[in-house]
Amino acid sequence: MPASLRSLPPPTKRRKINKDTYAQQIKNLEDELTAAVVQNASLNPLADLLSLAHNAADPHDTSKAIYALYRVFVVTISNNKLGFGGDEAAVVVKAWIWERLQSYVDFLGGLLQDDEKFLRTSALQILFSLLKHLSTSYTKSSNQKKPQPQFHNSHFRKIVSSLLLCPHSPRKSSTPKADGDILYPDVLSQFHETWFSVNDDIRWFFLRDSATLLNNTSADAYPKLAVNLFSILERLDTFPTDKEELNSFWVSEFATKPPKSKETSKKGSADPTSSDEEDADKNGTNEENEDDWRKFFEEEVPSSNEKALGPSLRLHKMTVHQSLYSLSSHRAVFTRAWLTLLPRLSGGVENGKVLATRALNIMHRGVMPHLTRPFLVMDWIGACVDLSGTVGLLALNALFVLMKDYNLDYPSFYTRLYAFLDRDVLHLKHRARFFRLTELFLSSTHLPSTLLASFIKRLSRLSLTAPPAAIIMIIPFTYNLLKRHPALMVMIHRSDVDDDSTDPFLPSETDPLRTQALDSSLWELLSHTSHYHAPVSTMCKIFSEAFTKPGYAMEDFLDHTYNTLFETEIARKIKREPALAVESKVRVFPGAAIQSSSAEDAVAESEQWDIIDELWTFG
Repeated sequence: MPASLRSLPPPTKRRKINKDTYAQQIKNLEDELTAAVVQNASLNPLADLLSLAHNAADPHDTSKAIYALYRVFVVTISNNKLGFGGDEAAVVVKAWIWERLQSYVDFLGGLLQDDEKFLRTSALQILFSLLKHLSTSYTKSSNQKKPQPQFHNSHFRKIVSSLLLCPHSPRKSSTPKADGDILYPDVLSQFHETWFSVNDDIRWFFLRDSATLLNNTSADAYPKLAVNLFSILERLDTFPTDKEELNSFWVSEFATKPPKSKETSKKGSADPTSSDEEDADKNGTNEENEDDWRKFFEEEVPSSNEKALGPSLRLHKMTVHQSLYSLSSHRAVFTRAWLTLLPRLSGGVENGKVLATRALNIMHRGVMPHLTRPFLVMDWIGACVDLSGTVGLLALNALFVLMKDYNLDYPSFYTRLYAFLDRDVLHLKHRARFFRLTELFLSSTHLPSTLLASFIKRLSRLSLTAPPAAIIMIIPFTYNLLKRHPALMVMIHRSDVDDDSTDPFLPSETDPLRTQALDSSLWELLSHTSHYHAPVSTMCKIFSEAFTKPGYAMEDFLDHTYNTLFETEIARKIKREPALAVESKVRVFPGAAIQSSSAEDAVAESEQWDIIDELWTFG
């Protein structure tokens, strides 16, 4: 058929027409709904606009639809269409609008797992913007005479569920995925950098609601829930330590400080009217009972003879507004979130040891200083010590912080530490940290010599199979202990124990006080004087010299690896040129040509031919 007689436009033009038509439909519905809200007319086209958003195949059409819906809902919320009060007909309309809003929020929550990055970013921004508008609307409609700052908890809980449970994207053209996947890194970064680490109210509510969600959700149904929550919490590198730091709020109404509590009033003058009460009334529960977990994190009540610093409330009696301005309340929700999360990391989760390692890496500097009672994590840390390896080494660090800074009594600490001295400890990535910690643990002059001798002897025995970099750590470590504890000097002066057959040391004994190490000697270190690596053999000679050196700085030896040892050798200045071999004329194996001549000629030929030289001749 000739091109001039075609009844339909070309396919590319047809797609453009359909696309323009789809965008025009979205624009017309938005204009119609905006006018209907202002004129108090029917909002039935809202369902049509939602249907367009759900059915859009092109992600750009989806983007236009969700932003159109956002603008419509903002106008609706600003005109108090979802506020408190109203007659029976108004309540029915609000319920219908609320159902449409919930459908829209669920759609946005699913878009956080969409294939298109710009849709994920837009969905998260819209969700938090709606949170601000809904909270402001609730604040204005809760009490006309004296508005109390409100936070829209039900909407925020949907955001938390979307971030942690990761429902699949509802968009039809997106790649099908199952619910409960890993949160996208760009969504995680955006949430952390824009809201979680910036706004005090968002952080407080997220910590509170995430712990509740974790408690109420089965690990079998959502195995990645703990991983997603930990990925968010481990990035939290800022936490308020002073009341003056509580000054950034996403919901602007919370920027006004709450009124001071009156201790003389038994019932309290503060009326905790918040959206929490509304949700509690609907579910038939009481907010005070719901937040009873806060009683567990209360600080001890000062005695009657102590002078009170000022009026204060118990945590479980505070309103939400007062809690946001209380450091104790922030520490309480932080503690509850971590105590709920930690058991999920080491048990029942894929790659549990990897997650436990990541948690222990930040435990001593990013978690324990902000807990209400740091020794609450003692049981979990003790269980990690039993895992040995890298996880156990990091758990020892956290355990020592509890002992040093928080007066934790742990009688079997040195028995646990001694159990880590196996052949693997000298090959781990965290070997340097282990030696730092061990030097600190054994630095006290009040430790018994029998205990210290066991550690020195075990390290000496392990040095027989250790790499050169590890031996270089063991030698100054042993020297410092001998210098600090003269009672151990007998171990390097005893000459009747010079091999394993005459050694009374019991390597299989787990109690460091019963190994008979003090009756042994350090013959293993003496054997390194003939080590193939020159720095090792040179350093071992210090035990045969007078102990006049003040001691070695361990930091100078802890970061050695094969790479650093090699770089040190090739960068070393050569004082005297080594002797070079002259060209050899000796034949190792005489060739076939030699057999044809006389015996004297064969001997002469063999002196001029070398098979090794022939093998390395190319060309």
